[in-house]
Amino acid sequence: MDKRQVKATVLHKEVGLLSAISFIVGTIIGSGIFISPKAVLLYSGGVGPCLLIWAACGICAIMGALCYAELGTMIPKSGGEYSYLKEAFGSPVAYLYAWTMMMVLKPSSFAIIALSFAEYASAPFYGDCSPPIVVTKCLSVAVTVFIVTINCMSVKVASNVQKIFTAAKLLIIVIIVVAGIVLLAQGKTETLSNAFDSKPTSIGAIGLAFYNGLWAFDGWTQLNFITEELKNPFRNLPLAIIIGIPLVSICYVMVNISYFTALTTNEILWSPAVAVTFGNKVLYPMSWIVPLFVVFSTFGSANGSCFTAGRLSYVCGREGHMVEILSFINLRRFTPSPAIMLDGFLSILYMIPADINSLINYFSFAQWFFYGLTFLALIIMRFTRKELKRPVKVPIIIAVLMVLVSCYLVLAPIIDSPTMVYLYCTLFILGGLLLYYPFVHLKVKWSRRLMRPITMHLQLLLEVVPPEKCE
Repeated sequence: MDKRQVKATVLHKEVGLLSAISFIVGTIIGSGIFISPKAVLLYSGGVGPCLLIWAACGICAIMGALCYAELGTMIPKSGGEYSYLKEAFGSPVAYLYAWTMMMVLKPSSFAIIALSFAEYASAPFYGDCSPPIVVTKCLSVAVTVFIVTINCMSVKVASNVQKIFTAAKLLIIVIIVVAGIVLLAQGKTETLSNAFDSKPTSIGAIGLAFYNGLWAFDGWTQLNFITEELKNPFRNLPLAIIIGIPLVSICYVMVNISYFTALTTNEILWSPAVAVTFGNKVLYPMSWIVPLFVVFSTFGSANGSCFTAGRLSYVCGREGHMVEILSFINLRRFTPSPAIMLDGFLSILYMIPADINSLINYFSFAQWFFYGLTFLALIIMRFTRKELKRPVKVPIIIAVLMVLVSCYLVLAPIIDSPTMVYLYCTLFILGGLLLYYPFVHLKVKWSRRLMRPITMHLQLLLEVVPPEKCE
């Protein structure tokens, strides 16, 4: 009976090395590499700079992930940046990060991926016409509910789904790369021949090119959100990063080269989805496989995003920074189902507006602001927390470089094109302090009395219990 109780009230280590690599690769490779290349080309100003930016984005992701490998093995807690910022800077900074990620970035990112899935899945039924908005939004809501259900059911089921869809998306990457190699062997190098014959572009435009490239790499931090569920995290966390991120980087550069072998720069810039245009031109009459596998790719990315986002809410609830019910675990499924459901609910809310891509663009500076703080936390804890064991220890110059890169990515677009929206985003982030001070710092008693019956009824409805505090 005691064993059953312990098993029911903790998250279990069910994510092995292969699953860890699948979560990294599967979450990173979503719709970005099939859509973002035209934006990177537009802002970079030419083929050569475009390829260099893709390679630089891969290097940034690798260096950033290595820093996160040190942090994840030094502080083996789930929750990603939240746990590290709390350790280095204290509760207020960690809370502002959690507030921004939970309320905006995580659910809106999930919503964009689900909408991309719906657009590609419904497109074949409407020929040359765009699918009606109501169809794509209803389909995106349906797939969000389905993914949330999978993740609430079982960690093992969600992990197996991730493995399957990661294999599918790697298959379409291989098909595109092989097709590009064949075209290169046939001498299709017109677009690549004068790769650097382009006009110089502004610093702000380069920053926007990096934003779009790094959006396609988004997900390199995801494994740190589930550290407590990794089998042998001190080995598998850095190993999965060392295997997964370079694999994605090589794939992305090779895919872009393949695009440039078959398409002109104008064709890429005018294409609504570069991969589909590539498939129509090169893979006909088998071109239908490209949108099909993009559907698989976006589904896998949405699954990985949902899996990790739920862990952030779970850890915040456990630490007392969010409502207690978010830290509860399903009695039979052993999953943080309330936290997962919250992410799914907010994602559906973000699907209602006409355009949420602008929301992501404006809040990207906030994402990189917190990345920069996390890299700074690594540097600071080298001096303030020398007693912590570091199974992985990266050269400190890498962390310094990533702080500088983060500063550039935060400031360059704002300086190049200052708008009031950035101020509004900053005010929203700081607005989290209005909730932090009374409810977390002062722990107002009436709020706990108000939440107690709500928590009790949700606990009975969802069959969840508080996590066991095991040493």
